[in-house]
Amino acid sequence: MNSFKNAQSFFHNCESAKGWEACKAYVSENAKFNAQSEPLAEVTDVKDYVEWMAGLGTVTMPGCSYSISASAYDESKNTAIFFATFTGTHSGDGGPIPPTNKTTNTHYVYALKMNDDGKVESMTKIWNSSWALRELGWM
Repeated sequence: MNSFKNAQSFFHNCESAKGWEACKAYVSENAKFNAQSEPLAEVTDVKDYVEWMAGLGTVTMPGCSYSISASAYDESKNTAIFFATFTGTHSGDGGPIPPTNKTTNTHYVYALKMNDDGKVESMTKIWNSSWALRELGWM
């Protein structure tokens, strides 16, 4: 398996809110997730993060999108990096308050550690969530 191609497929499926069924082929069993970000503080595995994104992208911010600024693969560390911008408008149910119809354009980075089978074994999301929450009127 080509690790970087699998990482790219995982990234696009996750960010397109396709859910776990579209992502699970690219993820190892019990893959861990972490983020130093308030909305994701309780999320500890990749499956739960993928489902969180699916809910955000289909319920809370339907029609959201992303744009990749850069991506890279470090073969010595078996790690894929994606730098992107998420754009979404809080127009649906979910979130801490009723829909605000406000939009966020928020930068983030995925660091995907791949295993020897070319699957995600751990994921770190680097995201300044308070910026997004302020833009959305959530804080």
